[in-house]
Amino acid sequence: MKLSNDTREVLKNYASINANLLVKEGNQISTMSQMKNIVSVATLPDTFEKEIAIYDLNEFLSAMSLFNDPDLQFGDNSVQIVEGGQSLKYFYSDPTVVTTPKSDITMPGSDAKFTLKQGVFNQLVKASSVLNVPDMVLDIDENGTMGLRVSDRKNDTSNNFSVEVGDGGTPNQKFYFKVENLKLLSGDYEVEVSSAGISRFKNINKSIEYYIALETA
Repeated sequence: MKLSNDTREVLKNYASINANLLVKEGNQISTMSQMKNIVSVATLPDTFEKEIAIYDLNEFLSAMSLFNDPDLQFGDNSVQIVEGGQSLKYFYSDPTVVTTPKSDITMPGSDAKFTLKQGVFNQLVKASSVLNVPDMVLDIDENGTMGLRVSDRKNDTSNNFSVEVGDGGTPNQKFYFKVENLKLLSGDYEVEVSSAGISRFKNINKSIEYYIALETA
């Protein structure tokens, strides 16, 4: 089989969440961070014929980059990456040493729903870097107006940058994220945030979603 560009994009994104990955038979994959505070599920355009475990996903992707458009031939304990007269044999990992979600996540009732545009997200991440602040806060005022703000919540005089993102949230609420946990594939997202301590970011144009734990208030 050949891997489409969309599948490669998802794998690169997942490598930023967790170095290892268990790919099950079919076209759905999932990953979970080592801290278990980020979980993602994606449906791919490509279908895998068997289950494989990859211990170092970045290394596997680097091996793939040695070729232009290779064919992947999956064996019992390794995959053969082949193109023209070149080939590379890459061995699978033991599935028991790979961190993977054990069950599906059910999103509880949400206190806020809004659309997060790629441009707005990029602005917030850039502002976090420019101001050297680690936190993103969803502020909901007394009228239910929602805004995202990057700041340092441990510093009362922290510089900050904020953007309004919608209306209709549960009034007088604050929800906290670490910017470093927002490892999202590029695109626009429908976002749900719950006071139960979890959020969901669902890509509008691609079949991928992320469940990200909130930081304690």
